[in-house]
Amino acid sequence: MALQWLILTYVVAAEATVAILLTLPSPKLLRNRIVSLVSLILQATFFIIPFAGFQLLDLYWKNEHRLTCTSEVCTATERDHYEKSIYKAQRNVLLCVAAILIYWCISQICKYQKDIQSLEELEKRYKSK
Repeated sequence: MALQWLILTYVVAAEATVAILLTLPSPKLLRNRIVSLVSLILQATFFIIPFAGFQLLDLYWKNEHRLTCTSEVCTATERDHYEKSIYKAQRNVLLCVAAILIYWCISQICKYQKDIQSLEELEKRYKSK
């Protein structure tokens, strides 16, 4: 189970790096190449959306069926274990949401860059006429 969260952590880190790379100022030619490369990569890595969604469903199911430790019968170690599991679940939910949100942001950035590029080409055609 920890391998899934490790993979998701690396994916979120890679997505954040790509988002930063896309938003940095760069020459037009380099930016167009980066955007086209990232667009191809986004199509190939669409699996991250259902993967993160499934992880969210898994976390929800585990949260609904988790044994609560709120009474005075629980020992201190059981209470600590319960609180630690709650914190891990909250962290993992944030990780899943970040993966989906950053993926969407990257796709929107690429879409806007392609729209800008097509508008610039249209402007060049009108100026040449």
